[in-house]
Amino acid sequence: MMNGITIGQAAAFIGVTVKTVRHYHRHGLVDEPRRDSSGYRRYGSAELLRLVQVRTLATAGVPLAEIGPLLDADAEQFGVALADVDRRLTERIAELTARRDTLHRLADGDRALLPDRACAILDRMSGLGFSPDYVAGQREALVLTRALVPEGFDGFVTQLERWLDDPGYIDLIKRGWEAETWEPDDPRIEELATAMADHYLANSTLLGNPTSLQAWTNASPQYRLINNHRKDQAPVSARLTALTETKLRSAGVPLPHQ
Repeated sequence: MMNGITIGQAAAFIGVTVKTVRHYHRHGLVDEPRRDSSGYRRYGSAELLRLVQVRTLATAGVPLAEIGPLLDADAEQFGVALADVDRRLTERIAELTARRDTLHRLADGDRALLPDRACAILDRMSGLGFSPDYVAGQREALVLTRALVPEGFDGFVTQLERWLDDPGYIDLIKRGWEAETWEPDDPRIEELATAMADHYLANSTLLGNPTSLQAWTNASPQYRLINNHRKDQAPVSARLTALTETKLRSAGVPLPHQ
């Protein structure tokens, strides 16, 4: 009667494939049993126990490179090593949970890239009758700001909220977007820029708080990128913005230069 079992039986007993058992052998985690007189390797209880231990640790997320030293460690070292593995797994779980939450938020469109407060602003813009193109531009500006100037993001969101609370400003913005149908040299663009600058100066909270303005000043290259986004698609609006900002700078408002 032959002692031990074949590699196929051993793999089936512990719930892995033959390929996995051989993988464990290649990593030196389990010694290969000697061949019997028939030329077959026979796995006994010692090899099966080791295979079970290796499989259990591997399934728990312990890297194969760490399993050998872990199994050969004394009780105290084993406990410390397991605690470290537990910590890393907890971090990994948190990371995977965050990824899953992002995937779930993708179903809500903007909410994958922006916090609820910013999404509420975009919804409000649509409800106030802003054109889809304008709302899309503001969405992209919010996404870019959050990525490129995170320290200025909350201030930008607050600024947008104040804009939407101001009927006079809403009217000016809508007129500015309608100006896209004007010729680039239309004198009304200059007049509208003056009206916008005057409205800002009369309602200074619309310009943002000093902390927010400083954040943008410290990030001039990012400001230019965000401010010039969609410039080719809306050249009149871009010119209107540039004229308005020039007037504000002349009045002493510390805006970054384009």
